[in-house]
Amino acid sequence: EIFTDLYMELNTHYVDEIDPGRLMRTGIDAMVGSLDPYTNYISESDIEGYRFQVEGKYHGIGAKLEKIGDYMVVTELYEDQPADRAGLKPGDRILAVDGQDAKGRTPEQLEDILRGFPGTTARIQIRRPGESSPSTLTLTRGDIQVPNVPYYAEIEGDVGYVNLTTFTNNAAANVRRAIAEMKEKNPDLKGVVLDLRGNGGGLLREAVDIVGIFVDRNEPVVSTRGNVKEWSKAYATTTQPLDLEIPVAVLINKRSASASEIVSGALQDLDRAVIIGQRSYGKGLVQNVMDLDYNSKVKITTAKYYIPSQRCIQSVEYDNGEPVNIPDEKRAKFKTRGGRTVLDGGGITPDLRLDALTDEGIIRALVEEEYLLFDYVTEWTLKNPAIDSVEAFRFTDFADFEAYLDQRVFSYVSPAERELLTALEKAKAEGLDVELEFAALQAKIDAIQANELQQHEKELIDLIEKQIAGRYYYKVGTVRMGLRNDEEVAEAIRILNDPAGYRAVLMPK
Repeated sequence: EIFTDLYMELNTHYVDEIDPGRLMRTGIDAMVGSLDPYTNYISESDIEGYRFQVEGKYHGIGAKLEKIGDYMVVTELYEDQPADRAGLKPGDRILAVDGQDAKGRTPEQLEDILRGFPGTTARIQIRRPGESSPSTLTLTRGDIQVPNVPYYAEIEGDVGYVNLTTFTNNAAANVRRAIAEMKEKNPDLKGVVLDLRGNGGGLLREAVDIVGIFVDRNEPVVSTRGNVKEWSKAYATTTQPLDLEIPVAVLINKRSASASEIVSGALQDLDRAVIIGQRSYGKGLVQNVMDLDYNSKVKITTAKYYIPSQRCIQSVEYDNGEPVNIPDEKRAKFKTRGGRTVLDGGGITPDLRLDALTDEGIIRALVEEEYLLFDYVTEWTLKNPAIDSVEAFRFTDFADFEAYLDQRVFSYVSPAERELLTALEKAKAEGLDVELEFAALQAKIDAIQANELQQHEKELIDLIEKQIAGRYYYKVGTVRMGLRNDEEVAEAIRILNDPAGYRAVLMPK
């Protein structure tokens, strides 16, 4: 009643005109925003986006888009999907769709225009790098089918590798089929690597069935517990296992979440796999959607996930919607089936921790902030219409990349340097004479950063090679190229070929 009364008084008496809908939405968003990042209000205008994210209905063009400058740019194509068949290329800047100007559109606004029923067409005006004038393509929308297992193969050391990108329908069946096929080709397969890095999750039943590939029926995988009794359920394996003995290594990183954490955490708790990489994201919450008036909905966190050791993988602190790292000494201890100590309250901690290739500093600036690495690869592919096989290709002209950055007048400004410049401006505003001191500090920063590009040459070459492979061979090319220099895959191969070392990891300390 107080909330409603306040809303009415503001709407009636505030000195300036108020948009009532916007005012109420602000209050609603603040209310749900005080809880967790996954409890959300979904208005009628948001429903289509919700259906795409939650129900998996995807009627569109089959491409990833990023906003670069004022326009959306194609950054990745899904093989043999509408955008690919229409002739779109990574680097194409979308100028208009069906006569509607695309300049300044948010990703959501442009996706609303592009998405449509299968069979309908869209006329897309683009500006392609290397071409002097815009061109127009006609695209026929369709049901987008993106494989959840884009690549699997036997790699070195008689080890099978399976890349799982999302837990959509038939994910477990596809993983099972991939492993069975590799075992049939090589009965002496020494182990399996299940790559869940960057996998943000998906369907719970698929996670349970993937665990069931490696453990007996009726093994506990995950339970949900909430305040309402109906949200508390237990899930166990129901399928016939494929192989109870083959050694398994699961790769995770900070972007492995939800269903990925259920699979990796359950296999860890059951002492059935060695987990390798970095601590996972920490999303152990269950959401259910309730209908509200005016065709709106609210998605509410109703329960938490608990894996076999009875630990919860959910992070308990957030900063701007992202989990905050909690020191191990502050996390509760639990035991695996074999007696190993595992921790709760912040994702899955790997058995073998490896430092991730950095995605901060100059690499973040080149890849995510200014897209210069993407632009360079676009220009490189214009000059090179084809490459050798992924395995044979090597990018050897790092000097050319450096020259491109000089041409684009790239100058890296670190977060520390930005803070320094802000502090200098504040000091000047307050009349403080500290310019000489700041100049000396700036000189030190410049000296440290002078060779930063060369210091990260290996990581940048790896990223360039993966992007180049993706341009010619789609997602499969990116994955195959990544395997070549992948320290985590190399560690998995090492441990799977060392039976004594593998067993030692799974023994209580």
